[in-house]
Amino acid sequence: MSWNNGYGMAGRPSGTPWTGADGAAAGPRPLDELPKYARDTTPEHPWPVNLLSRKWHDVIERWPTVWIEGQIVEINARRATSVYITLRDNFEDVSISVNGFGAFAQMARGFKQGDRVVVHGKADLWVKQTRLSLRGDDIRKVGVGDLKEQIDELRRKLKGEGLFDASNKVPLPEFPKNIGLICAPQARAEGDVITNVMLRWPTVDFTVQHVHVQGPQCPPEVIDAIRRLDADPNVDVIIVARGGGSFEDLIGFSDEGVVRATAACVTPIVSAIGHEDDWTLIDLAADVRASTPTDAAKRVVPDVREQQQLIANAIGTMRMRIGAMVNNETRLVEGYANRPSLTRPQTMLDPYQRQIDDAVRTMRIGLTRIVDDEQLRVEKLEATLRALSPQSTLDRGYAVLQTADGHVVDDAAKLEVGDEITVTLRRGAVVAQTTKIVEP
Repeated sequence: MSWNNGYGMAGRPSGTPWTGADGAAAGPRPLDELPKYARDTTPEHPWPVNLLSRKWHDVIERWPTVWIEGQIVEINARRATSVYITLRDNFEDVSISVNGFGAFAQMARGFKQGDRVVVHGKADLWVKQTRLSLRGDDIRKVGVGDLKEQIDELRRKLKGEGLFDASNKVPLPEFPKNIGLICAPQARAEGDVITNVMLRWPTVDFTVQHVHVQGPQCPPEVIDAIRRLDADPNVDVIIVARGGGSFEDLIGFSDEGVVRATAACVTPIVSAIGHEDDWTLIDLAADVRASTPTDAAKRVVPDVREQQQLIANAIGTMRMRIGAMVNNETRLVEGYANRPSLTRPQTMLDPYQRQIDDAVRTMRIGLTRIVDDEQLRVEKLEATLRALSPQSTLDRGYAVLQTADGHVVDDAAKLEVGDEITVTLRRGAVVAQTTKIVEP
C-alpha cells in the first residue's frame, strides 16, 4: 500500500510534528512511532488527521457497491467529464452527494432537478476533506420521473396543436346565475367552493356533477361531466375542483382526453386542482387556473359587499357630479341675472346712442363743410357776376343807351336824328332825342 499522499520519503507522515528532548517541534513523527491501531492512540500518541482520513478511506474502499433511490435536488454537469449531484430521500430530509466521471457524467447529462432516479455506485471518501460521497457508475430514471417525462411530451404535443393558446380562452361571466361544479362526492373541495361562493354571491345556483378524482375512472367521468355541463344552457361557468394530493393522485387531470374536452368546452371553465404548487395539464387548457378550490370560488363570482360598495361609490360620484353641474348652472344663471344688461336694460342702448351721436356729429361736420364750400362758390360766382354786370360799368361812370323799344344802341349808325333814346346812368335814366349823329 502506497503512502505517497501525505507521507515523506522516510515513511513519515508529512506535516506530523513531534517534539525533541527540549520540547520543541522536531518535524513529522516517524511512522514506526505511531500507534498501529485506533485503540492504541493516547493524548501523548495521537494519530495525525491525514492518517485517520487515509485509514477511513481504506476501510470504505472495502464496502460493496449499492443501488440507491432519491430525487435530484441539485445537479452540476457543466464539465463534460464530470458531474456532481445531490440526492434527497423521498421520505426523509436526508441527502447525499454523488459524483462521477467519464461515462457516468455523460449519462447524467440527460437528467434535471426534480427527477427521481436510482444510482449505482460505491462509497468514496475524499481524503483531503474527509468527505464521504457516492462515486456513481450508473443512473436511471424511475417512477414519477418517467411519468413526468410522458406528461411533458404530451404537453408539448398539445401546445403545438394550439390547445393552450390565449386566443382560445373564454372570459368568465361577471355575474353568473348557475355554476357547474365537477368534484368528488362529499369532498372538501365541494364544500370550499359552495361555501365561499354563497358567502360572496348568495343568489347563485349550482349544478354539481360528482366524479372520481383519481384512479382509472377519473378521466372518463371528468370528460363526461364536462360535456354534460357544457351542453346545459343554464350553466354559466364550470369549475373542476379537487383537493391536494401527490403527483400520482392528480395524474388523471393530465389525461389527454380530459385536456381536449376542457379545450373544446364552450362554457368558461376554471381548473382548481390541488394546491398552488401542484400542476396538471388541465390548468393549461382551462380558461382560468385557480390555485385552490377556494380561489376558484373567489374568481367566478364577485363579492356582494364589494359590489354594494361599488354601487354606493357610483351613487356618491353621480350625486357629486350632478350637484357640481347644478351649481355650475346656478352660478351661470346668477351671472346672467347680475349683468348690467339685465339690471339696467338702458345700458344696452348706450353703444347705439354713441353711434348715433357720432353719426350726427359726422353728418353735421359734413353738412357744414358742404355749406361752406357752396357758400364760397356762391361768393365766387357773385364776384364774377358783379364783375360782368352792366351796373359795374355804370358805377364807373358809363351809361347805357337804349332805343324806345328797349334795344341797346351800340352803333351810332343805327340811330337817326329825332329818335327818342333812353340813357341809363348809375342812378336813374334820362329820356332824350337825338339831334345829331356823328359817324366814326
